[in-house]
Amino acid sequence: MPDTAQNFQSFTATTRPDQGPPRLAELRAEMGRAGLQGFLIPRADAHQGEYVAPRDERLSWLTGFTGSAGFCAVLPERAGVFVDGRYRLQVKAQTDTAHFTPVNWPETKLEDWLIAELPKGGVVGFDPWLHTVAEIERMEGALSPHQISLRPGDNLVDAIWPDQPGPPLAPARAWPDRFAGKTAVQKLAECAETLNDAGHGCALLTQPDSICWLLNIRGADVAHTPLVHAFALLHPNGTLDLFIAAEKLVDLDLPKGVTAHPPDALSDALAQAPQPVRLDPASAPFAAKQTLDAAGRESAQDSDPCLLPKARKNPAEIAATTQAHLRDGAAMARFLHWFDENAPTGTLSEIDIARALEGFRAETGALKEISFDTIAGAGPNGAIVHYRVTEETNAPVLPGQLFLIDSGAQYEDGTTDVTRTLPVGKVGAEECEAFTQVLRGMIAIHLARFPKGLTGRDLDALARAPLWAAGRDFDHGTGHGVGVYLGVHEGPQRLSRNGTVTLEPGMILSNEPGYYRDGAFGIRLENLVVVAEAPPLPGGDDRPMLHFETLSYVPIDRRLIDRGQLGALELDWLNAYHGEVAARIGPLLEGEAAAWLAKATAPL
Repeated sequence: MPDTAQNFQSFTATTRPDQGPPRLAELRAEMGRAGLQGFLIPRADAHQGEYVAPRDERLSWLTGFTGSAGFCAVLPERAGVFVDGRYRLQVKAQTDTAHFTPVNWPETKLEDWLIAELPKGGVVGFDPWLHTVAEIERMEGALSPHQISLRPGDNLVDAIWPDQPGPPLAPARAWPDRFAGKTAVQKLAECAETLNDAGHGCALLTQPDSICWLLNIRGADVAHTPLVHAFALLHPNGTLDLFIAAEKLVDLDLPKGVTAHPPDALSDALAQAPQPVRLDPASAPFAAKQTLDAAGRESAQDSDPCLLPKARKNPAEIAATTQAHLRDGAAMARFLHWFDENAPTGTLSEIDIARALEGFRAETGALKEISFDTIAGAGPNGAIVHYRVTEETNAPVLPGQLFLIDSGAQYEDGTTDVTRTLPVGKVGAEECEAFTQVLRGMIAIHLARFPKGLTGRDLDALARAPLWAAGRDFDHGTGHGVGVYLGVHEGPQRLSRNGTVTLEPGMILSNEPGYYRDGAFGIRLENLVVVAEAPPLPGGDDRPMLHFETLSYVPIDRRLIDRGQLGALELDWLNAYHGEVAARIGPLLEGEAAAWLAKATAPL
């Protein structure tokens, strides 16, 4: 097994179901003192990032639920924990369901649940830094006809959390322009032009990945994603006021035109900001709009001006992440060879395998972090979509099981995310049938050609059709956006029923259909792809078309494929893909690993 000295992933359980009830009682006492009939606890920080610092883990501290998305609504007699399809098994395992009620979200909307549970005159408290403008305005519109009101105020969880950690203060560092493709000054000028075109006085930037992208900086304020927590005001002349803790700037020279201020200067700056102040209602905290309204400043609700430029990767960014994916593909091949040699013995655990994979990535000498906690699920644990193995849940990996491994890495030149489902010895016909349906859905996305102007919602069904034909489906999106040495989940583009953003060249997306049999097994396959201009085809009508180019090159396990289910085009794609894996990754391997790859990528 390779060296795993870095240990980016902890396997210690950080919560217990029995921690929730006494904390819930304390919170209800605080609600009573504040005259509230409800209080909202989102899994969020002031920047609305997917990953939060330890001080912002209020949802897990209160409930025990550790998923990356969700929220709790605490009432005097009920406490609903709202989670999406990825976490419906996990929330039941991690919370005391005698005190916390799992609620399927977004099928059940929070405002509808509150209307059903609260009497007229009910008052629900919330921390205005942890909820977006759009979220609060939507809820107020739904609740006010029922005489239920929302009240912004202090965070009541903070009031009962005696050992709450302090804010993160990791130093920021410069990210090389050769990977970024543009200097920070160039990006500032381009995004400022958006403000000029719209007639905005300035723009409030609240998302750390936007600020990191804009200034070509990276940090370490949260696990797994190299973010710097900060706020900023971008001006039409290309200058920027950056609100950031001084401790983060000790190793960083800020770009020309950028002025640093302490974080607590933000409110005064907003109160005097040039009007109208652009803010993104989908990500800006409601507290920012409160401040503007109180000062009589006009605001303009519009998208973050960095959002689409960040999503449309330039050639330098694509070249950089291509190299990261080749490096990662070689590490994955070495891992898969090791897995094939060792898993069938029945002596490995889920933690053993997750540690081994991190070790193979560390051996590249380029690993900065893992891009998320590795999902390493044996047998029934694979059916928990975002399963996080701990020392308490750690299961043996046994012959006859499927093993699902979803993992990724952060290298200075790119962010990776790849999933493979592997057999441990021989598995049953049902597993192979479902695996092949998932594979066919993945291939459908890889083969897709589509007119410019389509959104992810237009393509999502392609990945589901083979499963639908068998009466099956999966309860997560087909794909999410991915950054370049930034977030492994990056917006605004996505392949899902909710994907309403037009797909454009340079956007990186995951392609990851799956199938999950509760209590039995889970299957998911994932590659990253990048949107690109599609070459014209003979006989076409010269309509501008797009397609997906592949970034991930990792063998797909041939032993799980039901050859009879594959059509000719699907088989051709699979063999061509494996030919590319062999050509691109093979030269990076030696010895037994190289021989293993040649066998694993042989034509079917």
